[in-house]
Amino acid sequence: MTSTAQRAGQGPPPVLQLEGITKSFGAVKALGGVSMTVAAGEVVALVGDNGAGKSTLIKTIAGAHPRDGGTMRFGGEQVSPRRPVDSTRLGIATVYQDLALCDNLDIVANLFLGREKHHGGFLSALDMEEVAVGLLKRLSVRIKDLRAPVSSLSGGQRQSVAIARSLLGDPRLVILDEPTAALGVEQTAEVLELIERLRAEGHAVLMVSHNLADVFDVADRIVCLRLGRSVAEFPVEGTTEEQVVAAITGVADSSAHKRRKLRRDRAEEGRP
Repeated sequence: MTSTAQRAGQGPPPVLQLEGITKSFGAVKALGGVSMTVAAGEVVALVGDNGAGKSTLIKTIAGAHPRDGGTMRFGGEQVSPRRPVDSTRLGIATVYQDLALCDNLDIVANLFLGREKHHGGFLSALDMEEVAVGLLKRLSVRIKDLRAPVSSLSGGQRQSVAIARSLLGDPRLVILDEPTAALGVEQTAEVLELIERLRAEGHAVLMVSHNLADVFDVADRIVCLRLGRSVAEFPVEGTTEEQVVAAITGVADSSAHKRRKLRRDRAEEGRP
């Protein structure tokens, strides 16, 4: 699943390239062969039914579940992250669906949680706040009081804070796990705009989502997983939701679907 230009050796390698990734938990084969790429300045949507292997795949990329087989390249170099810190050092940031925010802490404290700035043995609160203001402004995230507890924020604002926190290490790849789940229309629009800004800044973005409307709104390509395997890839332009759903559910592989397609092709060609 590599572009024509990449196969011809033109242009830089993709930020992330997976080939035949496998992962098992005992007798359960969660991933049976996943191949895909994500390039700089590109949003790739990862879709699939429940149990398709999406969560396992992103945790494998993030180093939480080291892969059993296959090849992972990052920036053209073969890598094997065994721990989350390994992926972080490579330049991979993951924002999970639960966001991992501390409700009782303010926005600045959440942004710098685990990597606080110090000076002379004391927290550099003003330095951290200055960086936070610049980062949120850069992302056009509108929050009036950075010292307000995260518990007071809307769902969209919480998601924005989690994404902003992931950018502190200037990652090359940002993985977003169901970024618009349980959000209202207005909050969803804010998060989708933020994803578009990540792309505009040159980040590679891998977005896991069940919401095909959101996928078609911001993604450049769609990769479908089914039963732990990558079964289809579509450019968003020129693709319909029906085609994606057929790949997700396996309808495209059924004999009835193939017969209907054959009849349509014959009718279009004027054959009986």
